[in-house]
Amino acid sequence: MTTTERADVAEGIDFTAIDSAIGLNWYDADPNLRQLVERLALPDDRAFAETQLRNMGGVIGGPVAARAEITDKNPPRLEKYDAWGNEVNEIVHHQSAIDTKRDLWENGFLGLRWTDGVRKTRAGHLPPVVNTGFLYFLNQAETGMACGIGMTSSAAGIVNRHAPPEIRDRFLPHLTTMDFGEAWAGGMFMTEVQGGSDLASSDCAATKTADGWRITGAKWFCSNLDAEAILTLARPDGAHPGLQGLAQFLIPKFRADGTRNGVHIRRLKDKLGTKAVPTGEVDFEDAEAYLMGAERTDDDRSARDGRGVNRMMEMVQGSRFGVALMGLGIMRRSFMEAAIYAHHRTAFGQIIASYPLVKETLVEMAVEVEAGCAIAFEAAEAGARHDAESQRLYRILVPLAKLRCTRRGIDLASQAVEIHGGNGYIENWPVARQLRDAQCHTIWEGTENIICLDVLRSMTKEHADEALFARIERALGGAEHPSLTRTASQIGRSVDEVKEAIAWIERAPQDVRLLQARRLSNYMADVAQAALLVEEAVWELAHKNSARKAIVARYFVETRLAARPLRGITSADRTVLDYFEQIVRYQPIAPHAIG
Repeated sequence: MTTTERADVAEGIDFTAIDSAIGLNWYDADPNLRQLVERLALPDDRAFAETQLRNMGGVIGGPVAARAEITDKNPPRLEKYDAWGNEVNEIVHHQSAIDTKRDLWENGFLGLRWTDGVRKTRAGHLPPVVNTGFLYFLNQAETGMACGIGMTSSAAGIVNRHAPPEIRDRFLPHLTTMDFGEAWAGGMFMTEVQGGSDLASSDCAATKTADGWRITGAKWFCSNLDAEAILTLARPDGAHPGLQGLAQFLIPKFRADGTRNGVHIRRLKDKLGTKAVPTGEVDFEDAEAYLMGAERTDDDRSARDGRGVNRMMEMVQGSRFGVALMGLGIMRRSFMEAAIYAHHRTAFGQIIASYPLVKETLVEMAVEVEAGCAIAFEAAEAGARHDAESQRLYRILVPLAKLRCTRRGIDLASQAVEIHGGNGYIENWPVARQLRDAQCHTIWEGTENIICLDVLRSMTKEHADEALFARIERALGGAEHPSLTRTASQIGRSVDEVKEAIAWIERAPQDVRLLQARRLSNYMADVAQAALLVEEAVWELAHKNSARKAIVARYFVETRLAARPLRGITSADRTVLDYFEQIVRYQPIAPHAIG
């Protein structure tokens, strides 16, 4: 099988017949994703979801993935002045990036969800498994590109919900179009040099003039630097000095009269990775701006209503979920490249995939990808529902998914480099860039420390942990098959421990609460992923008569939740040896055949 042929042959994926992940249709080559679609898409939406994902899987797995290697070596550059010395602040992209954006826009990566025909599905929305699948694909190819496009999507949502009607009518068609020639990009410029995650220290100023709002100040990390629609926070004159004094504004690239706005780019950041998206430092100088949350452009009540940060956090929450998918995409791409290489590279007379320690690495990578998909796609499903319980679940699953997938993105990229040996450390092989890009994602939209504190905040303010435990209980409710009972029991014991830990932390001094935030968040992520894998296993047993996912769930639980005396050395666990082919190549396992 060549890289252009389908990889979903009946016996599983034959990695010996694939020489690169680039050129595959990434939907056909991902049995786990196809099963998620079967399970999650409503019956009336399933054919539509499969068609859209297969189309996008071909576009991204083919030309988009191939161009990503070119764009990384030819990143955007800043032309600050024209030949006459006039400031122009133009970001110049390589043709590879422009061609990729055109492919994505015109295949509906952003605009599909806004078209009238599509919005009539699933109670008026694109099935969340499609949205999530699109981003999952793109992040396997190029997370920098996904950053810029994801911010455009988030900006469109903010404009749709909070812009005055005339501003919404002006911007939204350009942010949601499928015509690349008419498309505008969105951005979120929030971080200031002294602030970082400390938004309350923001000193970007907003002044109301006879002609509307004007913004003056500096932003230190601004990605999608050439966006036509910039969302930012600024403090109106006389507003409260803390978080409640910040208001949300939309700053256009061009003023209403067509001249360039007061947005001055100091320089581009010379980043370790994610080079497809331009990131830099910006000065706002009397920049024309529109207040978000207002009913009319001359309505200034939302400037001091204390909800500016809340409006921006709607975008941040969506962006955090997007960053979780960046980590997940790198996990999947790293696994694929490692599995392909391990089935081609020979050492000591055998392919290295035949050696037990390599088998263990590939099994662990495959299991981590499926556990990451479980929590990420569940977050997407919860976010698409609008009842209070689902929104509480979404509130806690997003930081947990970001915590888990971004860290595992680094781990799996590093493992892929090691599988490749010295070749993995060379930039003309595909995994060095994955490792460089992965390191960004534990930082973007909140470092791990900030994310763990956000988990605590979701529990304190919204009791989101109650929604999580209720969802875990539902996931475990059908685990009656003999291959799952022991696994489900171990998860149940771990849930009891997490609840005990929460009760202890609630009584602990504040400094101790903060100290334990990471350990608690990771434990919660473990039990959530484990329970969701069990739920998937129940479905697979019932619909496919296969216990493969039961083995995946069992392995995850045994290595992440179960007590392992002597660190498991004497456990005699042969999962890696006995089920390597079935796990790594996605082959079915007869339920009666498992021990």
